[in-house]
Amino acid sequence: MSAKPTYSFTTPIYYVNAAPHLGTAYTTVAADTVARYQRMNGYDVAFVTGMDEHGQKVADTAEAHGMTPQVWCDSMEPAFREAWDMLNITYTDFVRTTEPRHAKSVQKFWNDLYEKGFLYKGAYEGWYCVHEETYYAESDLEKNEEGVFVCPDCKRPVQLMASGEENWFFKLSDFQESLLKFYEENPDFIRPETRRNEIVSFVKSGLKDLSISRSTFDWGVPLPFDKGHVAYVWADALLAYLTGIGYGSEDRAEEFEAHWPMQYHFVGKDIIRFHCVIWPAMLMAAGLPITHTVFGHGFLLTKGEKMSKSKNNALRPADLVKIFGVDAYRYYFMSDVQFGHDGSISMERMVQVYNADLANTWGNLCSRVFNMTKKYFDAQVPVVPESAAALVASNPLKEIADELYEEYNACLDKVDFSGAAQAVQKLAGRVNLYVEEMAPWNLAKSEETAGELAAVLYNALEAIRICALYFAPLMPNTSAEVFRRLSLGDITAVDNIKEASAWGQLPAGNAVEVGDPLFPRLDTDNLPSVE
Repeated sequence: MSAKPTYSFTTPIYYVNAAPHLGTAYTTVAADTVARYQRMNGYDVAFVTGMDEHGQKVADTAEAHGMTPQVWCDSMEPAFREAWDMLNITYTDFVRTTEPRHAKSVQKFWNDLYEKGFLYKGAYEGWYCVHEETYYAESDLEKNEEGVFVCPDCKRPVQLMASGEENWFFKLSDFQESLLKFYEENPDFIRPETRRNEIVSFVKSGLKDLSISRSTFDWGVPLPFDKGHVAYVWADALLAYLTGIGYGSEDRAEEFEAHWPMQYHFVGKDIIRFHCVIWPAMLMAAGLPITHTVFGHGFLLTKGEKMSKSKNNALRPADLVKIFGVDAYRYYFMSDVQFGHDGSISMERMVQVYNADLANTWGNLCSRVFNMTKKYFDAQVPVVPESAAALVASNPLKEIADELYEEYNACLDKVDFSGAAQAVQKLAGRVNLYVEEMAPWNLAKSEETAGELAAVLYNALEAIRICALYFAPLMPNTSAEVFRRLSLGDITAVDNIKEASAWGQLPAGNAVEVGDPLFPRLDTDNLPSVE
């Protein structure tokens, strides 16, 4: 194992009932932004994602497509892997819950809880929503216009499970007080705080034991202590987080020890009960440490409605990538949609952010400074004479750059991607203003100001180098290209961004390439609507 400190986190293990849409991509890009930054910050990163392939909903979807469940799941894997490849997602493990290694994890975990006495067999009678894969008490249900009980979340009709169906139950109710104590002692476990308040209220209202098996169908992981039962889908999928870092594998025992407990589970706010109530109780029962934070982010909204596969308003990432490019796609969703809150998206707003932040500010800055470097210094980073060295040692760009690591790092510690993007844009915007203030085109008119001209362009180029470092987690392709144009090598080799972004490290004499515009302006009149 690496001697570096570890930083570990997950996305949800996504259902395979349809291909990834903007909502699933939103969570995954957020996790990848963290992964890229923490690698640059010196951490050994574990980033787990994957596919949730079991359960009645998947079996029903497969049947509707005329396939067996396994064939359907196999057919969906390319859709997920290709989407994440397109968006430059750098996961470290992609767990499929139908993999033998994951079945081994599930069986090891639940057999352990069985032997510890946390499971019992009983008859279940109650209401079940296939779509949400969730059991509900009758008091939780709503009725539709026909007077039929429907799921409080997806509004679909629920099924009354037949009396006498035997299930294995996890003694969730035993953990009510332990959970409340844990929430109190670990206030950052559930974020943002609005989600925490919801969970605390839910647990205080009383917990019921949880059915963790089904015996009426076989599309799941068989329980080792009762082969007639398969693990209920949530009793299976949550354990993928452990599988992804080596749980249950002798060959990866050291890896698991190093990477558990994790820093984060990034999830949509609709599944926080599973992650903030059931999951920590399961871990308590197993005697395992609990993940530091579950962050329940908001929904992406189009026309005020949640974007989801079931509403048939889920857009494909590829459609927007064709228009904006991968980096602008990533930048928009991380900078303009506040992580933790619901965010309304529209083509008009995407174009506005693209043109203002990327075309006019960052892209234009690189173009104009690189062009002036070519014009005035033969496309090389200028050598600043001693007479002008003070202008490099002390200037308004250095003042902002010197504080950037602390500001950016604080934002990423809070997974405030918008704040991190704004911190870098503050420097980029100040460089544009600095160029206007210092007017290199006027300094170039006199030999007497040649040293000042060199200092001004050096400062601008150095600030661009530093901006590229901090934009890299958000826009990896663009930052890699800026580093290439500055002859700086591979930006992904940076593993101490604080040291790498210290002022004054751009080597004088490096070749500077102008290249094509990084972000050509977009014309709003010729773009299709996504609404």
